[in-house]
Amino acid sequence: MDGIDLEVPAGSIFGFLGPNGSGKTTTIRMLLGLIAPTSGSVELLGEPMPKAQLSVLPRVGALVEGPAFYPFWSGQANLLRFDAADRTADPRTRKLRAGQALERVGLSNAAGKKVRAYSLGMRQRLAIAVALMQRRDLLVLDEPTNGLDPQGTREVRSLIRQLAGDGTTIFTSTHLLAEVEQLCTHAAVMTRGRIVRQSTMAELRSELRPRLVVKTPDLERAATTLTGLGLTDVRQLETTVDGDPGELPIDKLAAALVAADVRIHGFGLEHPSLEDAFVALTGEGFDVAE
Repeated sequence: MDGIDLEVPAGSIFGFLGPNGSGKTTTIRMLLGLIAPTSGSVELLGEPMPKAQLSVLPRVGALVEGPAFYPFWSGQANLLRFDAADRTADPRTRKLRAGQALERVGLSNAAGKKVRAYSLGMRQRLAIAVALMQRRDLLVLDEPTNGLDPQGTREVRSLIRQLAGDGTTIFTSTHLLAEVEQLCTHAAVMTRGRIVRQSTMAELRSELRPRLVVKTPDLERAATTLTGLGLTDVRQLETTVDGDPGELPIDKLAAALVAADVRIHGFGLEHPSLEDAFVALTGEGFDVAE
């Protein structure tokens, strides 16, 4: 890890994005005091870790690689077991808090069902319920939809939105770009142990400028014409020429190409995707499939 400083605004859904192996889980483990850095220092919620873990961790709920449930116990029984292992938890309110946590994750009707009968999405929601047995300022979720089918993924996404709407700050790591696009208000991009970008999603989207793409056999003439018209970053590819048109009127660009005897087989603006932006930042591909 190299000088990581994550600014996670209160009440946000913060996406910690990077290719597999980029260092996301290692960073989370260091933040939670599960492993110690070989050099430097770690702070969580403004406090040094792991030195302040007894005062900080009760304010943080975490799902890192998921807890191991007893499959023949009910969902509620499993929650009670985990809470009993928490020395900061009040045993007098344990059953009440378990019921509230199950209600928050939408598992009240399945509280008495054995976990072995839960779907993957239900098990993931139960894992989040473990983190919600006490009031948390911050919820850290490491790959919360990893391995889930589309239905389970939708369930967990919906839950994360609800929790954020209730005022819980969500920090979620993922290698799935769709997670960030659909869920997050802020994001940081990590590659090879370094943060290469951190911003709001709105800022990132605003920087994705459309490019004019012209399909033509007259590549050199088209490139010369477009450059002369004021396009920047003009590129010649195999069958197309593209560039940044800025504020130039698209219809006038088309007319100028025709006037220069450029044969146009295709013409239009293409808007880059967030995938393009993140791949440009990291130099690596992302798994963007569901």
